[in-house]
Amino acid sequence: MHLPKQFEVSEEDTAALLSKGGFGHLVTPAPDGSLEVTSMPLLYDAESHSLVGHLARPNPQWRYTAEADSVVIIPGVDAYVTPSYYPSKQETQKAVPTWNYEALYVHGRLHAHDDRDWLREHVTRLTDNHESGRPAPWQVSHAPDRFIASQLKGIVGIQLSITRVVAKAKLNQNRSDADRSGVIRGLAQGTGPERETAARMVALGLDHG
Repeated sequence: MHLPKQFEVSEEDTAALLSKGGFGHLVTPAPDGSLEVTSMPLLYDAESHSLVGHLARPNPQWRYTAEADSVVIIPGVDAYVTPSYYPSKQETQKAVPTWNYEALYVHGRLHAHDDRDWLREHVTRLTDNHESGRPAPWQVSHAPDRFIASQLKGIVGIQLSITRVVAKAKLNQNRSDADRSGVIRGLAQGTGPERETAARMVALGLDHG
């Protein structure tokens, strides 16, 4: 992938992003040369250094584990940036729109898991992760065992054994301090995603104004 040096992410920040997991897009080559893509929630397993998730059983992607390496794309913040946010625009008019974004690209070999115990442990962990912090967290054990067993029959677990991780943060690092601060101020007044992008830029120390 094209990764200009100013948009590189440190190993420490890359590891932190990976540990969060998140909603990602799994891309796997199919036997006919096409690409199969599925979007799903994923968890990072530190012990095996892998991403784990599950697919609907009718989805053929879990069968393509022996074809070639797969990649998971986990998007971060993103927002449109108008040239009007740049103080330098007022001086030179030499500015064009851009898009700020952060993304994680995780490469590895895909494995399938059709073991009922593995699947139950996985969906329990996935549920607990996303229910934590709620006033009354829902648990897999709250549903009847027979119902959960029937639901598990409809999915297959997947595990991406990670071989390479690349993070990219294109957040106006190629602009002046004043321009970046202008972008942060502008985005901070916008939509939810825009405010999140501004907050991420501040968290990365890109605000100098």
